[in-house]
Amino acid sequence: MVGLTPTSGPAVRLTKVTKRFGPNTVLRDVSLDLHAGEVHALVGQNGAGKSTLGKIIGGVYRPDAGTLEVAGHVTRGWSTRQALGHGVATIQQELSLVPDRTVAENVFLGIEPARLGVLTGGLEQRFEALEQRWGLGLAPTARVGDLRLADQQKVEIMRALARDARVIVMDEPTSSLTANEVERLHAVIASLRDEGRLVVYVTHFLSAVLGVCDRLTILRDGELVRTGPTDGESAESIVQSMLGRATDVSFVAPEPLVSAEASPRLELRNVSAGTVVRDVSLRVRPGEIVGLAGLVGSGRTEVARVVFGADRLEGGEILVDGEPLPARSPLRSIRRGIAFIPEDRKSQGLVMTQDVQRNVGLLAASRLRRRGAVSDRAERALAAKMIDELQITPDEPGHAVVDLSGGNQQKVLFGKWMTISPRVVLLDEPTRGVDVGARVHIYRLIAQLAARGAAVLLISSELEEVLGLSHRVYLMRDGATVGEVDPATTTADDVLFALFDIARTTDRTLNKDPL
Repeated sequence: MVGLTPTSGPAVRLTKVTKRFGPNTVLRDVSLDLHAGEVHALVGQNGAGKSTLGKIIGGVYRPDAGTLEVAGHVTRGWSTRQALGHGVATIQQELSLVPDRTVAENVFLGIEPARLGVLTGGLEQRFEALEQRWGLGLAPTARVGDLRLADQQKVEIMRALARDARVIVMDEPTSSLTANEVERLHAVIASLRDEGRLVVYVTHFLSAVLGVCDRLTILRDGELVRTGPTDGESAESIVQSMLGRATDVSFVAPEPLVSAEASPRLELRNVSAGTVVRDVSLRVRPGEIVGLAGLVGSGRTEVARVVFGADRLEGGEILVDGEPLPARSPLRSIRRGIAFIPEDRKSQGLVMTQDVQRNVGLLAASRLRRRGAVSDRAERALAAKMIDELQITPDEPGHAVVDLSGGNQQKVLFGKWMTISPRVVLLDEPTRGVDVGARVHIYRLIAQLAARGAAVLLISSELEEVLGLSHRVYLMRDGATVGEVDPATTTADDVLFALFDIARTTDRTLNKDPL
């Protein structure tokens, strides 16, 4: 991929940039030139410093040492407002939207049309012009809080486009998007590059690095490993530089079931809930990993939520070890040994204002009480045990969760649930926003949970992940389970044809009776 010829001098220059959070140095003496008319990938393991570097460019963080230049201007007192003033916009992995406002209001927040300090109309017209140009498929009057996560992410993308930025930092912009939406976003990125803009692409998807980026910079442990063109690179060469060694990034195959005839630990019988889930039946045995595959909007997440008690069951039955769940709520589900790793760990899984110790000990508080209060020593010991078992870095129980990388935050979330020794584990996009190194570790965690006898229901938009980790896979379409496939004899293409209800492959792969 070749963009426009870069202008004289880099669009962004970093010289010996260092960033610290407390005693931890997350970037050390990073020097890098980024040019107009290119898509530049920042890659590395979670915790390597790639998101931090992107946030320094976008004004979210200020460097503790070194200099940042934008279009030849040495930045002083750098902030997101100053960055926007210099044509630098950031699309962060952590969404920063106003849920009670409309899509159009969020897109133009801070740059609304005004006359003599009074806001004027015309937002929807400006929005339609933007939508016509970029085609992200959003309704201007929709309330952002009512949108699915993938569409909220597109609002963030459109907000950056509305500012006509010359430098756009994208931090994991595709983590919630479907394959078609990713393809559309990559077309937008190519157009931005061809207009002479710089796109800084922070991602753990190596296919995106190789497919849409002109150059890449690899970081490891806060230091720059190397920078160069993506031509001639492979997934293996990138991973080896990220980790400092070769690694096996394949899926961790599940252990064979002790008994394929065992009674199901989790069973759904003709379950319906809300407007999305209308007829779901499935079974998961102890020690079994069962995948749930479907297109966006098929109702997969809603199934997990209704099992956990976060959404109301309106029809059918949910049984655990053959017994119907009583009046459902998350608290009652936890008491029955049901764990839920949600898609959005930041708003639904972790307490971002607390440290690792408090998050890990959250569900074990009753066991950690001494004389009516939670024992800090006991809670700290539990956190240290999970840090060691899950290889969380930094290995400090008092480290703020908000300052951890995405992969380490996800490990903390797993650690929180592992303290209750769950019997049923509901996983919704468990590797979203996680790099290749942490991803392999999470695959091992999932296999370990099943090996300990838990019934695991795995939801993922990555079909290869579902097929690679599961003993069996149910297919969902329009809120209903429509069949079951054997991962050993089924390809991702087979599943896609089945999900789109194309008969060419469903006859070969699909058992139309899910039970």
